[in-house]
Amino acid sequence: MPGERGEVGGPGGGSGSAFTGSAGSALWTVARCGPELTSPEGVEGQTCVMADGHDTWARSYYRNTTGDELRSVLTLMGPGGRTVETHCTVESQDEPGDCETPHRSSYGDPEEYVAVAEYAGGGAAEEAPLLLRSGSDPAPSEAG
Repeated sequence: MPGERGEVGGPGGGSGSAFTGSAGSALWTVARCGPELTSPEGVEGQTCVMADGHDTWARSYYRNTTGDELRSVLTLMGPGGRTVETHCTVESQDEPGDCETPHRSSYGDPEEYVAVAEYAGGGAAEEAPLLLRSGSDPAPSEAG
């Protein structure tokens, strides 16, 4: 999860900014993250909309302790019906992982973008159970 990896976001979700980059090459990356969620089956996830300069993308952080390999679909939806979708394989391990859409030129304000990650079981896509859906929007109590 972001808070455990020194990444943007953190325990309890919410939004934030992080200073990233290497010596001589520093960039400001801004993230709007939804809450950290956990499914009864053992999938944890948090999804963020990331923005840096003129680029916007989605990133999901996860941990899969189900014992099975899962599939994830990460979707970034932007203004004007623009959508970017990425498929990731989520190995079963206690270590956190992440999935990211390609970086694309921003259209409009990053606040106009929404990201959603869905984690499903293995097997045929039409038969695989949805285990967790995580979004970049804050929980209703946080938005309040």
